[in-house]
Amino acid sequence: MIKKISLVFVATFLIFSNLNAAAPQAALVETDVLKKTEINDLQEFIGTVNFDKKSTIASQSSGIAKNINFEVGQKVKKDEVLVQIDSDILDAQIKASKSAVNMYSVQLKNTKKNFERYAALLEKKSIAQKVFDDSKLEYDVANENLISANAKLNELTIQKSKKEIKAPFSGVIVEKNINTNEWLNQGSAVATIVNTQEIEIIFNLPMSFIGGLKAGDIYDIDISGEIIKAKLYAAIPSGDKLTRTFPVRFKADIKDMFIFDGAGAKINFAKESKNQALVINRDAVIKRFNMDVVFAIVNNKAVMIPVHVTTYSGMNAAITGQGLADGMQIVTKGNERVFPDMDVKVLNNSENK
Repeated sequence: MIKKISLVFVATFLIFSNLNAAAPQAALVETDVLKKTEINDLQEFIGTVNFDKKSTIASQSSGIAKNINFEVGQKVKKDEVLVQIDSDILDAQIKASKSAVNMYSVQLKNTKKNFERYAALLEKKSIAQKVFDDSKLEYDVANENLISANAKLNELTIQKSKKEIKAPFSGVIVEKNINTNEWLNQGSAVATIVNTQEIEIIFNLPMSFIGGLKAGDIYDIDISGEIIKAKLYAAIPSGDKLTRTFPVRFKADIKDMFIFDGAGAKINFAKESKNQALVINRDAVIKRFNMDVVFAIVNNKAVMIPVHVTTYSGMNAAITGQGLADGMQIVTKGNERVFPDMDVKVLNNSENK
């Protein structure tokens, strides 16, 4: 009998121990007070992306396109050879010109020796003046011949360099205008290239928003869901008389991000008028179930409230949502570990803030 009572007691103790062990512990969180205050709402504007650099590449020399090293859509680097124009005749001329330079160099060397020798003999009055004058003339002619030959070689070398059509900057080829073995005239269009790393974004803004902008400042711009940093560089004073808006231009370096020319862009600016809004530290807003939510503390339990962020101001976010109220305790730290109706323990006292 005593053994049965002991077994029942032990079993009961184990059951209660297991229940206590399985009971969820309260989540440790920090909170802040939701406050009603005046804020500047944001207004969204839609702009257009343009490639900052776009160039039509033209031939600087005439001849047959011997090699074409690009296709439409291909990325190329600055100074990469895109087209090689036939230069067989020019190569032969360069070879002959180099030979002429060598020949006149030898002539100049020999005439210089004669000139210097005759100059010494003239001082000793060992030769006639005419002999010296003839040697000087030969030396001067040889020197001019070498200068002319070097100039000709330099000219041919420059012409040879123009037989290679190179990319003026790194970018993407968007248009091809030639085929292999096609004759090119000087000035013939070869291709069109755009620099896809540097873009320009244009927004048409009302004058009331332009007044608060400053050239050189950095702004966040949304392009295809990606936030990029863009620098404001110009507000054009000539605008649309019907809409009373003026073009404002931004520039950005997007590196390897792929963007279409003409893509849409979004930017938000604060309105001049202020409105009352409920504001909380922006860390309180998290993603849960594919929506923005906050966790409010009610009777030491977490209550999840879906919210909409109307604007950000520094480290704060203005939010709206059903059930929100001024003075409500909202979880700002530890909310990633909190679930609806979960017991919570507040580590700080936000009511006195």
